[in-house]
Amino acid sequence: MSRTTETQVALGVHAAIAAYTQALDDGRTADIVATFCPDGATEIMGVGTFEGHEALHGVYAGMVPTAPQKHLVANTVITSWTESEATAVSDLVFLQRGDAGWAVGIIGRYEDTLRNHDGAWRFQHRNLTYVI
Repeated sequence: MSRTTETQVALGVHAAIAAYTQALDDGRTADIVATFCPDGATEIMGVGTFEGHEALHGVYAGMVPTAPQKHLVANTVITSWTESEATAVSDLVFLQRGDAGWAVGIIGRYEDTLRNHDGAWRFQHRNLTYVI
């Protein structure tokens, strides 16, 4: 019987974060929602908490970009892990391009709980807080 290693967990967590981020920047709402467990939730500072795929779809459909944007997620640290669950903390810098060029819009932090759901790492809970 093979055991899941810390490296395998880290790769799965990083893949989930990257898939979420790229889908968010591209405005692919269904792909964002697919990065969550069916009963997964997101908590966005100043916006609210949204649980389950239907609620997640509703909030992310309202965030489809109207201008080029990039969420740069870095400094991800896996804070705990088992074969089925992991927690991670990541820093966020949000850039948006306007008439004057690219500008920093948000600096924040994600605190995530992910589960290995049907063989893929998905968000059970994603909490976003802002620094600026």
